[in-house]
Amino acid sequence: MLFDENYFNSKEFRELLNSYEASIKVGEHPFMDADDLVDIADYYNYLDQTEEANEVIDYALQLYPGSTLPNVFKARQALMSDNYEAAQHYSDCIESQDDPDYHYLQAEILIAKNRIEEADKYLHDYEKRIDPDEYQDFIKDCANLFFDYGENDKAYEWLMYSRGDDTDDFRELMGNLLIRIEQYEEAETYFKELIDRNPYSFTYWKTLAGIQLIREDYPNAITSSEYAIAINPTDPDALLTKGNALLNMENYKEAEVFFRRYAESRPDDEAGFFYIGVSLVNQGKYQDALEVLLQAEDLGGPDSLISMLIHRELAFCYSSLKQPQQALEQLNKIGKQSDDPNMLSVIKGHILLENGQAEEAEKVWQEAMINSNCSAEIMLRIVVSLYDNRYVEACYEILKRVCEYYKDDEVTIGHAYSYMALCTYDLGRHEEFLHYLKLTVENYPKEAKSVLGFLFPAGEEVSDYYNFMNNKIKK
Repeated sequence: MLFDENYFNSKEFRELLNSYEASIKVGEHPFMDADDLVDIADYYNYLDQTEEANEVIDYALQLYPGSTLPNVFKARQALMSDNYEAAQHYSDCIESQDDPDYHYLQAEILIAKNRIEEADKYLHDYEKRIDPDEYQDFIKDCANLFFDYGENDKAYEWLMYSRGDDTDDFRELMGNLLIRIEQYEEAETYFKELIDRNPYSFTYWKTLAGIQLIREDYPNAITSSEYAIAINPTDPDALLTKGNALLNMENYKEAEVFFRRYAESRPDDEAGFFYIGVSLVNQGKYQDALEVLLQAEDLGGPDSLISMLIHRELAFCYSSLKQPQQALEQLNKIGKQSDDPNMLSVIKGHILLENGQAEEAEKVWQEAMINSNCSAEIMLRIVVSLYDNRYVEACYEILKRVCEYYKDDEVTIGHAYSYMALCTYDLGRHEEFLHYLKLTVENYPKEAKSVLGFLFPAGEEVSDYYNFMNNKIKK
């Protein structure tokens, strides 16, 4: 279910929470309405304070053993651990089986058991008993049920039954559903409209920033995350979003600041230390990066979701520090997990080349090309490695063949043209440079900005790249 930010930030709820906590602090349990106690438990749950949430609910059930919402709370906890028998027990304890929440719980138990169509039919049968004034809320509640269990098609289907619902709840749910199904542009529209209605909503700003990060709209992701951070300065997700947007904007020093703030807020999460390491590597501070990347490795362990990324970054870091053996050991750790041995071979070749072992690198890369059936992606990765190691002439010669062989491959040719422009620029071949720059700018602006953007003043529009360089060369 959606977190009711407005209510939990309201004076009414804060007074309720303060009253409860003041009583608990002196060893007493205040007499409160069951629904109010459940609101407090929901708030604790949102803060991941599970023990406090359970204490509130257990007290609520002592006062009101047949009350609907405390039993629903316990039933949902049971469903989270696939304990369907316990969930049904709590459902059966509900005295008022005419209560809508009782029926939602019956449907949820079916959904949890993956009996989706039965749950759908159950809710449609119950729909016939819904008062017209409550119909819109019923639709949102049903959609929320399916959304919570990742049943996106069903959630969308229920939302489509809505009759012109323009409430914030409806629009937030629709926005989140659009994110789930990767319709990011439409989702962004929904959250911008929500912000127009409630410009001080931390949740809306944070969500909008996340969407913009996914859409690679980094300047706006930074702006939106700044609004979120202004409202909640310690929120780890907002800090991480801003850090990643800055990282993608190549503002590595400032990105490091926000990743460090993230690591302070979540000291047990290896992701913070990993991103600090990435920021330091990009600043050329390899020894400092090594220390925090090793922290990330220790924190995450072999089961970390980002263990391969950590090992890869450690490999590059060791290589830059001219410790190729340690770098290759990190690659060996990746090898046990990776399903792309050819890409690992590209990295191995890069490490060998960076450490003066050109012949060995060439052998490794030749093997990767053969095993990948001359994959365009593998070839481009080799080109980038050659360029990064300043083998610009060799890079240029390979790119000439790539431009000819892959001329009909839209993805490959865009990157090839952009790197061809970069190589010819470095080699001082101005006519060729302008030719490939024009091709890239006119046909592949995203690649032009990504690969060539550092050659131009900050804020220069991609569409102006050619004229800028043409004028500069002719002077």
